[in-house]
Amino acid sequence: MAPPTPPASSDSPAGPVGPAGPARETELGALARRHGLTVSGARPTLPAYLRQLWSRRHFITAFATARLTAQYSQAKLGQIWQVMTPLLNATVYYFIFGVLLDTKHDIPDFIPFLVTGVFIWTFTSNSIMAGTRAISGNLGLVRALHFPRAALPIGLALQQLQQLLFSLGALAVILVCFGEYPGLGWLLAVPALALQAVFNTGISMVLARLAARTPDISQLMPFLLRTWMYVSGVMWSVDRVTKGEHVPHLVTVALQCNPAAVYIDLMRFALVESFTSAQLPPHVWALAAGWALVAGVGGFLFFWKAEEEYGRG
Repeated sequence: MAPPTPPASSDSPAGPVGPAGPARETELGALARRHGLTVSGARPTLPAYLRQLWSRRHFITAFATARLTAQYSQAKLGQIWQVMTPLLNATVYYFIFGVLLDTKHDIPDFIPFLVTGVFIWTFTSNSIMAGTRAISGNLGLVRALHFPRAALPIGLALQQLQQLLFSLGALAVILVCFGEYPGLGWLLAVPALALQAVFNTGISMVLARLAARTPDISQLMPFLLRTWMYVSGVMWSVDRVTKGEHVPHLVTVALQCNPAAVYIDLMRFALVESFTSAQLPPHVWALAAGWALVAGVGGFLFFWKAEEEYGRG
């Protein structure tokens, strides 16, 4: 007959590891919360996240300015390339579309029309491309320091806005040289650029999250952006194309509601005298504000949802 099994001691592994295990974890969790300890890398609530971003507004501004200063530091012409790049693009497009395809005769003030479109499109294109590298291009910073990760795509979008503001001086000189003189209408450029900046920032935050998980997106984006540029009326008039009877109605609506085309047309309306309100799509300001709201708010929330994932893996 086998001897009776002695009762389990409270010091034996069977005691605390059994039913007492989950209870002990609960007690430890309560103890950590009582002393202000939180989960490492946990996503903060949305109000707390917004407060953290606001408290780091000076870092975001300094980050954008430093990136802008260093962008062309290795080039002999330095910051002049901020203006030269869109101007060279405009020259190439003028030769191809204005001379070879002879579209300049269909559009009044073709050079101001073209240059304005190129400058404004470059703002959107560069902001989105910068967003694809916001996390993957700053992994050392992300892994070494604790800060709201949204500061990176926002800072890079701010860098592109600073670059555009620097380039607008050259754009103004070009417009004056071709008979487009400053007037009250030029003030409309301010709200148009503000809405475009919000839209660009939102889209760059979407691409920042996607590219952080799938870096190949940054290789694909130049092709997608080039296609988007060609359907955004940078080198041709959306208004003239959509008036043709051969264009299906759905295509007309898609071209008119294209956010890049909307912001380009608003800037042309503000700066180019021959580009009148008759050439704008219906409810253009509502479209511009709607795209900015959807992209800005939606992009921010989409990025915030993955806050604890950035820099891991």
